Amino acid sequence: MSDPILDRRTILRAAAGTAVALPALSSPAAAAAAGPAGFPSYAYLGRSLNTSALRYNPTGELIFPCVRGTYDRMPGGLGRYYLYYAPHDAPGGICLAYGDSLAGPFTEYHANPIVSRQWGSHFNVSHVSSPHVLWHAASRRWYLYFHGENSTTRLATSANGVDFSYHGVVLNTSMVPGISEASYARVFDHAIPARGARYVMVFMGNHGGNRKIFWGWSGDAVSWQFAPNPLISPAGDGLTDLSGPHLLKRNGTTYVVYHGNSGKMYLTEVGNSFDREVHLGVFHTPLTGGPDSRRSAAPAFGTDGGVSYMFYEAGQRGSTVIAVARATS
Repeated sequence: MSDPILDRRTILRAAAGTAVALPALSSPAAAAAAGPAGFPSYAYLGRSLNTSALRYNPTGELIFPCVRGTYDRMPGGLGRYYLYYAPHDAPGGICLAYGDSLAGPFTEYHANPIVSRQWGSHFNVSHVSSPHVLWHAASRRWYLYFHGENSTTRLATSANGVDFSYHGVVLNTSMVPGISEASYARVFDHAIPARGARYVMVFMGNHGGNRKIFWGWSGDAVSWQFAPNPLISPAGDGLTDLSGPHLLKRNGTTYVVYHGNSGKMYLTEVGNSFDREVHLGVFHTPLTGGPDSRRSAAPAFGTDGGVSYMFYEAGQRGSTVIAVARATS
């Protein structure tokens, strides 16, 4: 495996905004080596982008990967797969790369950022970041959720995944009591009939000086209701702050994997109705050396041939890159 660009031609079918159901383990020996709840362990493969060659890289850091397959939804795209990412610090900017394999190589879109910190009369903020794209099957459009400022999560939509039209604010701190941030949101197809929900959102909220995971639900992925209390609190993992949540499904139930201030990723079962908080411990431990340098965050998942892959943000804040790991158990 070369670094910084992956050269394996592994085709990975990414989950387009759907909580990923990871494959069952194949043997007792594999199960013994697996993570909590029987989830696989992951081994680093390489970086997804050559940061030194990017035309748009204003802060030398990349965060919050989101990879989506286009080939079965949008013929004639730039590539079979789109990789969305962003710098974290100002000016930020929602960026796009594309390729014909999720193993790479990815080509930077020539007109990045596709969303900048100023958008006509809609907003003018210090930065925009944390892109998450959902394939909205009912409208056959791509829904892009992103934050800017940290108190606000916004929505834009697109027919081609490149040119977006601004919709508006879908979440801000006024909608959830007691929080001062509302960012790093991801949205998934997930039905909760009792709430009339077809979609759920998980996001980070600063609550009482600590960052916790909150959630909301929607029938259309546009208009949202939000639970007033945290879905997951850091104390259950012996931590002070959590961020970057992502849904996973397994064992007939639903989990959230997320980054903790220790640098590791953790797993909590929330149940299919989001009415549980069962902390299950460490999901993934970062590499001591590069590119992780003891920190891995903002995971996103896909599978190929029954094997799970994890894209993630690797490294200490200020020098992060987008990395990919493959299940080993």
